[in-house]
Amino acid sequence: MVRRRTLALALALAALMLAVQAGPAPALGPGPEPMSGDGMWIWQMNRSSRGNLAAIGRRAVSRGIDMVVIKAADGTRAWRQFTPQVVSTLKSYGLRVCGYQFIYGRRPRTEARVGAGVVARGAGCLLLDAEGTYEGRYAQAQTYLRSLRARIGPSYPVGLASFPYVSFHPAFPYSVFLGPGGAQFNVPQMYWRAIGVSVDRIYSVTYRYNRPYQRPIYPLGQVWMHPPASHIRRFRQLAVAYGARGVSWWDWQESGARDWRAVAMPFSPLLRYLPAQGYAGLRRGWRGDLVVWAQEHLRAAGQQIPITGYFRSGTLAAVLSFQAAHGLPPTGRIDSATWDALLRYPPTPVRWRGGRASVVAASARASSSARSGPPSARLGAVRDELGSRGRRR
Repeated sequence: MVRRRTLALALALAALMLAVQAGPAPALGPGPEPMSGDGMWIWQMNRSSRGNLAAIGRRAVSRGIDMVVIKAADGTRAWRQFTPQVVSTLKSYGLRVCGYQFIYGRRPRTEARVGAGVVARGAGCLLLDAEGTYEGRYAQAQTYLRSLRARIGPSYPVGLASFPYVSFHPAFPYSVFLGPGGAQFNVPQMYWRAIGVSVDRIYSVTYRYNRPYQRPIYPLGQVWMHPPASHIRRFRQLAVAYGARGVSWWDWQESGARDWRAVAMPFSPLLRYLPAQGYAGLRRGWRGDLVVWAQEHLRAAGQQIPITGYFRSGTLAAVLSFQAAHGLPPTGRIDSATWDALLRYPPTPVRWRGGRASVVAASARASSSARSGPPSARLGAVRDELGSRGRRR
């Protein structure tokens, strides 16, 4: 059985032993990883143990929670519940404290300034809660990240907390948020009960579709909607099986006594479980950000194709040429073997603006309300699997 105090060690050992195909993880600098171990998210402080910091600290310690992620900003507005005093008080209980900002993309430079303010108030890391409002806004995402990094530096730990199902959101700029200069780690909102799938399904889909971005994945599970304790245990077991170095839970104010017990309960690792391997495959007819990501790597490998987000005849020819040059079976599909070869090349740097890519050229300019980026940025979402929950966070 895995005890609470040794869970972080178990997660770390699993990551080393299993080494799932996530590519090389970018360095986060010295010290513990900000999302390692077990975490709990706090949306509204006054509804989480009534905002009593001592009660929050005691409950977290008693339930083996290593870190908390507190809402610190909503777009261009800082939240008063996240202060240096809150951070220092919770740290005195041995907790790591991060802040999160829900971002909209309407005023990305101002949002970046507010995000940098979260860092200045003592956050150990910054989580970007980017959801439907950022679909189709590639230039705005670049503007936000460039402005943010100019203020906080290139190595400060930033994570993306967004939709887990990449294929449902072809216009979402994952390739910007998780690309060079973006977030160093990925915290997908894997709310299996809200989405209506099993715990096993949410893991297999999320990992296969997020692995190509080569960022460490820290699963964000749910205690809201009060899932059965067996589901929470399974989520924790699969985190270890998939090699995650930490898990966290949404959210404090909506968790009951049964949920807290399930989060803290010892569990047995799945010794004979084989996690889903490889990457989501792409073929002719596919469209969306994963195609954008593949096209950026194909260009880096010498294939002169436009970055459109559409897998059409030109991309098919480029894939066949790439496969021939690398001794791969000429399938014309970007399968796991082809992804492995492609991801050895760093993506071609792209500056997005309204409607097209400029490869290392003019600055990204787009109105706050306009869609920008590749042609695929105009596509609509297949489904908002997070529903209204995401829009009121």
